Amino acid sequence: MHSFQLLCSLLLCNALVVAAQRKLQKDPEQEEEENVTRIRMPQTLSRGWGDEIEWVQTYEEALTRSRNSKKPLMVIHHLEECPYSQALKKAFVSSPEIQKMAQEDFIMLNLVHSSTDDNMAPDGHYVPRILFVDPSMTVRADLTGKYKNRMYAYEPEDISNCE
Repeated sequence: MHSFQLLCSLLLCNALVVAAQRKLQKDPEQEEEENVTRIRMPQTLSRGWGDEIEWVQTYEEALTRSRNSKKPLMVIHHLEECPYSQALKKAFVSSPEIQKMAQEDFIMLNLVHSSTDDNMAPDGHYVPRILFVDPSMTVRADLTGKYKNRMYAYEPEDISNCE
């Protein structure tokens, strides 16, 4: 057992030394190219819901912008691995009318985690769900989808009703 731990320690030390040597031997032009590549590919808040839309980062920022701009807030709750979220995202992105409306008429936020505000989950934490908040910071419970058991759920075909 003692020799196994020693072997693991030696392998770890060797890996660290090799990594350090590679970092020191990096070609400066290659390093500059990698930095340029990183700059060209920024992390986007759209998460695939529309890169032309200005997305806010947090719920708190969204509420402040909504109040200041007098525009309502649209909050899209989704999960990346959820097939229903993916289908709704595809329909949302493929509709020029919805993209334009999101760009011009709303403060936009998409969340892949639950908000700490209990008002943002009035009937549960399912995904996808879309909630609207007016500039007075009131969650619009009256703006619902067609389902009684998931009031704020929307499906891809519901997009055509918004256009």
